[in-house]
Parts: sequence; C-alpha cells; structure tokens
Amino acid sequence: MFPQAILARAAAPCRAAARPSSSIFRAAAAMPLRAKLLPQQQPQSRMMSSSSFAHFTPCPNDDPEDVLFQSLYGLRTIELNRPSKLNALNGSMIRKIAPRLLEWSKSDMANVIVIKGAGRKGFCAGGDVQQLVEWNRDPTIDGPAKSAAYFAQEYKLNHLIATYNKPYIAFMDGFTMGGGVGLSIHAPFRIATENTVFSMPETTIGFFPDVGASFFLPRMAGEVGTWLALTSGQLKGVNAFYAGVATHYLHSSSLNALESRLAELRFKDYDQMSRRLEVVNDTIEEFVTGLPWEEPMAVAGEVRRAIDRCFGFDTVDEIMQALKEEEKNEVTGEWATKTLNTLHLRSPTSVHVTLKQMRIGKTWSITEAFKREHSIATKFMSYPDFNEGVTAKLVEKPRRVPMWQPASLERFAEKKDWKELVGSFFLVDDKGPKFKLLSEETYDKYPFKNFGVPTEEEVEQKVAEGKVKSRAEVLEHFVRERRQKQGVEVVVSEILLRKTKEGKKGLTWVYGEEAPGHQE
Repeated sequence: MFPQAILARAAAPCRAAARPSSSIFRAAAAMPLRAKLLPQQQPQSRMMSSSSFAHFTPCPNDDPEDVLFQSLYGLRTIELNRPSKLNALNGSMIRKIAPRLLEWSKSDMANVIVIKGAGRKGFCAGGDVQQLVEWNRDPTIDGPAKSAAYFAQEYKLNHLIATYNKPYIAFMDGFTMGGGVGLSIHAPFRIATENTVFSMPETTIGFFPDVGASFFLPRMAGEVGTWLALTSGQLKGVNAFYAGVATHYLHSSSLNALESRLAELRFKDYDQMSRRLEVVNDTIEEFVTGLPWEEPMAVAGEVRRAIDRCFGFDTVDEIMQALKEEEKNEVTGEWATKTLNTLHLRSPTSVHVTLKQMRIGKTWSITEAFKREHSIATKFMSYPDFNEGVTAKLVEKPRRVPMWQPASLERFAEKKDWKELVGSFFLVDDKGPKFKLLSEETYDKYPFKNFGVPTEEEVEQKVAEGKVKSRAEVLEHFVRERRQKQGVEVVVSEILLRKTKEGKKGLTWVYGEEAPGHQE
C-alpha cells in the first residue's frame, strides 16, 4: 500500500540524510555541548544495529537547543526545550533523543534515564502537527511521504522506549498529550503531578490515537480506553494516577529533589533489570507526600459503570444509541448528553477508525502496534480530515468548527461504503516495502506493571481464587502486596464496590451488569 518513496524518506527524512551516516558527528559538532551527540560505538545488544544511528541523522535546519541533555553521576536527563510550544515534539527533537538513548543503553555509566519538559505548563503537548500540514499542502514536495517519514522516526523512538534496557522515568508534569504520551506511557515509571493533563486528542483534529495507543488504550480497565480514544477525554492531576496512566503521584515541588536522589543510585554489575527497577521504585516512593483528597476519582462509580455500558459496543451507531438511552438515567444523564455532544464535534472518520483500532489493537503485540499504526498514519496524511482539523483547531485564529468529510456521524452512517472506508485504513500490503523498527523486541503485556496501583484485572484474579471471603480481605492483600503504596486503598475499594458482591458464599465477582454496593 505504501509508495516506495515513503519508506525511503523514513530513512532519509531531510536532504541532510543523503550524506553518509558518519556526517551525524560533523553536524553534531555545531551543537552546544549539552546537546552534542556522543561518538558512535559498536552495538552490544540486539536492540541496536550499526545502522541504528543512520535513522536519526540531523537535518540542516534542526534547532540545536530544542532538547537539552544533562549527566549527573549515574543519572541521564532529557529535557524537552520548546516551552513556548508546550514542548511539542518535532523531528529535530526525535533526531537528538533517539541517538542519546541508543548510546546510554550501552553505557555502564548511565544507570537511570529521566525525561521531562521545560517550563511550567507542559511535559509535551503532542507532535508538531502544524508542520505536517504544511508539508502535506506543499505542492513542491511529496508532503504525505515526508509526514510518513516523521511518523517512522517517532514510532521507532517510541518502540525504543517501550523496550529500553535501562530504568526510564517520565515526569508527566503538565500537558501530556499525543506525542508526549508516546515518550512516557511505555515507561516503567510515569510520574503524574497536580499539573498533569493527560489526553489522546487525535479525533479532535481528524487523526487517530497513535504512538502505541493501539497497545495501551485497549488494555485499560473496562472501556475506559475506548472512551478516552473516541472522545479525546482528559485525565487531570491525580486522576491520571488513579486510572493507571501514571505509576506514581508526586507534588511537582518534589521533582528536583527526586532527580538529585536518583543520581546517587548505584547498581551492582550483576543486578538484573527487575532489581534495578525495584530500587528506582523504592526511591520514588521516598518522595511521596500524599494524595489530594479534595480531588475525587473522576472515572469511578456510576460514571465508570456508564462508560462500560455505553462504550462496550463494536459500532459507533450502537455506542450513540446507548448514550441516548443513558440520558434517561437520573445520575449519569448529564454525562451522557455531554459525551454525545462531544462525539458530534469529532471527525466522523476518525471516530469510526479509532473504534475499530480499539477492538483489534488488544490483539497486537507492542511491535505490531507500531507497525500497523505507521500504516494507518500514512493513510491519514492523504485524507482531508487531518489537514482540515489541524487548520481549524490549531492554525486559524479564531478557531472554528472543522468541515469534516463526511460532515457528521449521521452522514457517515449514510455512506453505503463506510465499512470499506474504515477497513481501508487497516489494509496491509504484504507485497510492498515494510516499515522496520530498530529491533524486533516485543511483548504482549507490559513486562513491569506492578509499580502502579492494582489493575481491575488483578483484583478480579484475586477474587476468582476463592480464597478471600470479603472485600476487606482483598483490600488488605493489595495494601500489603504494594507495601502501603498510596492510592491502593482508594482504587481497590472502588473496584470492589463496583464489581463484587458479598454474600453467604463469600465474595464473588459480578460480570456484565454492575455489582450492587451492598451485601446480600
């Protein structure tokens, strides 16, 4: 399905890439010391090949100051440095971050990696999609191919992070959206603060949730991931932690002290990755100062039940009908009306494609997710909704309502070939050139998931063992297992109240219809 030029540009996204890969060092020499690339070494693991660096050759117009690097003892820090753009991720930044991570992965001196954003408002508010639209509309170049090359570099970086061989910590302090999610969500440690605003807002601009969203969103509890994906919903502050997006919640004033403490960590040469992660986790927990109890769980109770009721269907039409029925509910009716209005503002094509993505993405491995997403992203670059959505929402002032094609969800449903249109985004050309990641390392579940609060799946498994007789016993188990971790009691209590029933036969998990909050 892909033109040959697209994958060719993926390896050479700018004219500078036509030079031999060794030119990366000459180009880097013009950078300030803190952004200078390290000399290339021979690869020492199957994660990297000798050609890995060639995928990220600097371009002539790359900003030398958009990413800053610092080393303090064993700590290596990446600071996204475009605060005026809320640290929006562009190709120049990717071409600095990936080579550094490759080098650090081979260095015995680099123990822990921290990534953070400059300024007070954003970790990273997404990818620089305005640049992509400029390329797509430039008649002098093959714009969609150049945009596809950008996504190729971005997804290679995301996959590198997802399979990284060092403890990697993301400070999600501020806006963490789109491209910023790709830099953080696959990390074993994701720290939310009172400033965190998490979102995958792609359906707002005529795109789809990418950067590995095909992997992590369908694996969220119930239909929360589907709800976030279709509506571009937000999780703010501590709610990113409660929902499992973040593994820890700290006040932003503690982050600098945490960095200094992480720099002091020392590992033994024979320490396995699991042991190193445990040490890092214990270190982060030293800086926990409590939860903001004035902020209740936003995705809980009746709203959470409504999300599972309404977003569990396989077609958009069924979801819309369920939301209309939910409007009759005295408790969640207002939520349903707001959600319906929100969906009507999103790109109809994006909503349909995203729903299909959520349904089949849960079967993809982490490697397949990025490969399939590159195929979908390439197709969106030639579809009118992306250019229109970005222009209407981000470029033009004042902002306006995008003119989608088709114009509405109702118009989309009237198209006789709408199923074929949605399906075309997922077609894979087995005979065409393949998008390749830096390695084929993969997994079907995140390998390090016990650093956050317990998941709904974990609680269900504990109840299904039949060894616990009450909610109190289950709660005690997880509080003890997580060593008194903050948030465990809040999250597990909510799950138990919503999904279990206490009776004469003990504690049972209720499937389908939600559980009552009382004893039999």
